[in-house]
Amino acid sequence: MSVQIDETDAELIALLRRDARMPVAELARKLGLARTTVQTRIDRLLERGVIAGFTLRSGDALAAPIRATVLVSIAPRTGPGVLSRLRALPNVEAVFTVSGRVDLVVEISARTTQELDQALDDIAEAKGVQSSESFIHLSTKIDRRG
Repeated sequence: MSVQIDETDAELIALLRRDARMPVAELARKLGLARTTVQTRIDRLLERGVIAGFTLRSGDALAAPIRATVLVSIAPRTGPGVLSRLRALPNVEAVFTVSGRVDLVVEISARTTQELDQALDDIAEAKGVQSSESFIHLSTKIDRRG
């Protein structure tokens, strides 16, 4: 089921993505609305599942300094086993199934190049993985993931 949101809701969500701790009074001022109207909109967006919740984003001081994306091709019918192995690896932050020449996109992080190398080896050696290709992130230019 798709939920419709209007332009004001979209602006409210954009403000909350930038700073989920922004006081409702400040959100109201930026949107040109009454504080109670903004609170009602936030409550409605939460009820409808448009906003799933509010969470902490780790800053650079806490994040592992080395990040990489790994493209992984797997053998037919090995997906559940490969995913189970990837889930057990502490450096794996996210795994996405994708269409195209590879089957999975894996996001990893590490504190050192040695740790990164080990994480890449662990992924490549997982039973069912046919091939992997890694891309080390050099810098973040745009990040809207919230």
